[in-house]
Amino acid sequence: MVRRIGRREFDFARQVAVMAIVNRTPDSFHDRGRTFAFDAAVAAVRDAVRDGADWVDIGGVPFGLHAGEVTEQEELDRVVPLVAAVRADSDVVISVDTYRAGVAREALAAGADVINDTSGLYDPNLADLVAQTGATLVITHSLASPPRTPVIRPTYTDVVAEVRAFLADRVALARSRGVAPEQIVIDPGHDLNKNTYHSLELTRRLDEIASLGYPLLAAVSHKDFIGETLGAPQDQRLEGTLAALTVCIVKGARIVRVHDVAATVRAVRMTEAILGWRPPAYTRHNM
Repeated sequence: MVRRIGRREFDFARQVAVMAIVNRTPDSFHDRGRTFAFDAAVAAVRDAVRDGADWVDIGGVPFGLHAGEVTEQEELDRVVPLVAAVRADSDVVISVDTYRAGVAREALAAGADVINDTSGLYDPNLADLVAQTGATLVITHSLASPPRTPVIRPTYTDVVAEVRAFLADRVALARSRGVAPEQIVIDPGHDLNKNTYHSLELTRRLDEIASLGYPLLAAVSHKDFIGETLGAPQDQRLEGTLAALTVCIVKGARIVRVHDVAATVRAVRMTEAILGWRPPAYTRHNM
């Protein structure tokens, strides 16, 4: 399953891509605005690439409404200059976390390779744009309609079956608008309109989502289901994150979206080696 995304190729039959999160928001849930300033965001991307990131995911709008409304122009001002700066500096894969077709269009023109739509194609025009440009599209499960709308106490009869059916339907919509299979990535949306039990169940049965046949992205980094499971505050969830993403890889994830790049790269490479996909860096012990 070799996939060319932007300027890089990934053999997802035996390789996991590490996606670094860089949010240009003043109140992101993990770093609390550490990369909101332009220079700080550029430096964070460079650090992530140095630490082994294959991919950077740039966002200008938080998922929830806690921060208030962010206009399209504000999102453009946050995202597009950073995309252009990263593209001029690196061949790393660049994705933009947006549900707005206007932002996606400008980001792709500035050098982005991927549109990471956490709304699940709320706006089908995104699919049209991806089909026209040849970009990659990440389709994520979300119940929020319109995007960023709170969903109080979400309930599912079978969360895995329902997430799988939603993604299959959204993939079919994208395909009907001209998006090719090799342009599609899927994301079950851990914690997005889901409680801790839902996210744990998704992780445990992630292979059922992966069976849809598209590269699967797991975005579990420091999320609430990890904090609630371990009783751990936001800044003490690294070990839980690494455990969760390792299980996700074993269950079929091939892209992991994370905050802690260096630690994740080591965990991913070790997992690849255990699965027989990657040789050790060197062998001296008992040789």
